[in-house]
Amino acid sequence: MSKAEPAAAREFEQLVTVIRRLRRECPWDRKQTHASLRATLIEEAYEVVESITAKKREPLKSELGDLLMNIILHATIAEEKKEFTLRDVLDEITDKMIRRHPHVFGTTRLRTAGEVLDRWEQLKLKEGRHSLLDGIPRSMPALLRARRVQQRAAGVGFDWKRRKDVWRKAVEEMREVRDTLERSTHRRREEEFGDLLFALVNYARFLGLDAETALHRATTKFTRRFQGIERELGRRGKNVRASSLKEMDAIWNELKNKGR
Repeated sequence: MSKAEPAAAREFEQLVTVIRRLRRECPWDRKQTHASLRATLIEEAYEVVESITAKKREPLKSELGDLLMNIILHATIAEEKKEFTLRDVLDEITDKMIRRHPHVFGTTRLRTAGEVLDRWEQLKLKEGRHSLLDGIPRSMPALLRARRVQQRAAGVGFDWKRRKDVWRKAVEEMREVRDTLERSTHRRREEEFGDLLFALVNYARFLGLDAETALHRATTKFTRRFQGIERELGRRGKNVRASSLKEMDAIWNELKNKGR
């Protein structure tokens, strides 16, 4: 055992002690429930991802702490309700990691990351799941959920063989969206547009791209350029509400050309 391990254990126990005291003595912490903390938990997870994307160590260290705090708080609430304990949480994840890594803790031989992933999915089915697609949360971001579903299906061979066929399917879905613009209900147009997005996520997967990341970066780029329009208009003594589309579009193109 390394010298760092006992220190980490002590710090973890200290954090647990602090959170348990907050549940007793802080009015805000005391009133929280699993349901009231849902948005906070998701927000903290996204802040961790943001730090990873920005490649900044100090913010990542802090955001990981915030996420860990939320996890311990949920476990503490469960303890108070006699549902399960923090020890139960730790025991269960430890057992799961050992059980799902027989190539590390057992005699199974797996040589590639792909083999490990396939074995992982097989073990999950043996643990009581009825479908290969069980366990993919409905609350995940839609593009990410679509990619996960497609990856699971592709893992058992339910997938396109050629990239050009995937693109052909996307084009087909585009036509169906166009055809439903005027003759269909809102529900039907939404369904067809969803099919188009699903097909585009699939095509991104065949290109080796992640649609969630691609859209995130496109949105960030749009935000940066639009804010550039606001700054430029500000230098001219104007704002976006008092400017024409033609003027804003001209500034947009200038910023776009500068960014190339």
